[in-house]
Amino acid sequence: MKPLSDTCRDKALTVSSSPFFYNDVKPDVMRRLVVPVTLRLDRLHLTLQAAFGWTNSHLFEFHAGEERWGIPDPDGDFGPQPIDARKARLSDIVRETGAKTIHYLYDFGDSWDHVIKLEKWFDNATTEGLPLLLDAAGRCPPEDVGGAPGYAEYLDAIGDPAHPEHEHMRLWGPERFDPNVVDGKALEAAVNALSDTWKPRRRAMRTK
Repeated sequence: MKPLSDTCRDKALTVSSSPFFYNDVKPDVMRRLVVPVTLRLDRLHLTLQAAFGWTNSHLFEFHAGEERWGIPDPDGDFGPQPIDARKARLSDIVRETGAKTIHYLYDFGDSWDHVIKLEKWFDNATTEGLPLLLDAAGRCPPEDVGGAPGYAEYLDAIGDPAHPEHEHMRLWGPERFDPNVVDGKALEAAVNALSDTWKPRRRAMRTK
């Protein structure tokens, strides 16, 4: 993993995030990351997508206090719109709500509600090379599996050759899906790719 520099250019913090599985669906899934406090919320969404192995195929929102951040629908007529996540930063949530826990909702149909805990602040860490994946446990559920109840049924089906949906679910989902096995190197590479993409580009010097 990329080391944190001792150069102080901005604040950073570690965050841990876990999907909130109702009905006690197991095994647990958790990711710990280091992110800049000034990370835009749409980029925090992409960071979480990369860290969990989701595919960024659905809408999302962040919730803290009474506020919501997401991508407003210009044609939406279903009540108040969320604050634009492309124009807000993690520091805005902290400053405006004082929250130490943030909810991240991904896929409004399956309702994957992740609990994000703001853990440890670094005042003397550069934001270069961030975001950074520190730890990963558990594989995230397949996309469109039907939320927590659907995921529980999916695990039952693929784990029992006698289950009537065993073959169908085995072919529908990822090959050899094991909820306990996580490809940490692949997730780390996906998160590192974001830091490379978002790295500030130096402007070329003009010659006289």
